[in-house]
Amino acid sequence: QVQLVESGGGLVQAGGSLRLSCAASGRTFSSNAMGWFRQAPGKEREFVARIDWSGTITYYVDSVKGRFTISRYHAKNTVYLQMNSLKPEDTAVYYCNAVGAGSKWSVPLSDYWGQGTEVTVGS
Repeated sequence: QVQLVESGGGLVQAGGSLRLSCAASGRTFSSNAMGWFRQAPGKEREFVARIDWSGTITYYVDSVKGRFTISRYHAKNTVYLQMNSLKPEDTAVYYCNAVGAGSKWSVPLSDYWGQGTEVTVGS
């Protein structure tokens, strides 16, 4: 059974930092690339960042490139998102999920989503 538990969100002023964590069930985490997604109020959920299985190849959407860093720690089945220089437009609920490969490299593999963790960035 897939289990995804996100944490680490909160309220921060623009320019601040947060570190998000996502604890994933073993099979989901250990076998796949992982991604972070976010959903801002009134908007569709969007892909933010991806890390491959080995943890060596990462990808970011342009809006967060240079500010966010995705990483993973296999021993704890956890993926992280370090967010620096936060902007009000980063305000959203953040989610993690396993992601595919090839043409589906940013597509979530599971229809199941955790509860997410809310990030609010004040101006």
